[in-house]
Amino acid sequence: MKIHNEGSVTISIALVSVIIICFFTFLICPLLHIWIQWVVLACSFVFLVFIISFFRIPNKDIIKNNNYILAPADGRIVVIEKIENEHMKGTCKQISIFMSPLNVHNNLAPIEGEVTYTQYFPGKFLVASLPKSSTDNEHWTTVFKSPKGTVVCKQIAGFLARRICNYLHTNELVHQGSEFGFIKFGSRVDVLIPEVAVVKIQMNQKVTGGMTVLATW
Repeated sequence: MKIHNEGSVTISIALVSVIIICFFTFLICPLLHIWIQWVVLACSFVFLVFIISFFRIPNKDIIKNNNYILAPADGRIVVIEKIENEHMKGTCKQISIFMSPLNVHNNLAPIEGEVTYTQYFPGKFLVASLPKSSTDNEHWTTVFKSPKGTVVCKQIAGFLARRICNYLHTNELVHQGSEFGFIKFGSRVDVLIPEVAVVKIQMNQKVTGGMTVLATW
């Protein structure tokens, strides 16, 4: 396991904040009851551990198979439905993954192929599990194209998320399971797949990015 580079500044700020709080509590406020001091220390430590764990990147055995469409993120399935989408040129299936603050938040390419479109869109910051967040929230849309077909990934900001990172460029070739983005603090990823693709997951199922098969061609 390693810590993602996106967390370097946030973790540094959290660490300095914890040190200042502990210094103030134990040295500048010695008149506080000892149990209050230890409660502050414990809460500060838990906060720091949470911040560090949010940016964790565990080691994964990526399942690479051109017949699979893999989950691009860790989380829970909150939507499986048919929709209309311009990038898919008509009706397609949408699978939405809700990422809580406890999930790993880097995003992985669901298929191997070429990036034919990538675009950021400003928007609201509704709770990411709500249906309207898919269209109203700040998001970043990326289209992957392979000989098998097209897959669209939409990174969606949530109530706590205030930054979406996407590292891809148009015409770039990506490998299945390679990292293409990161979303900070609670978010959602919509995956749009062709209508003919066979869905292999169920509602409320927990999935793991790069390891869970969402669908097959």
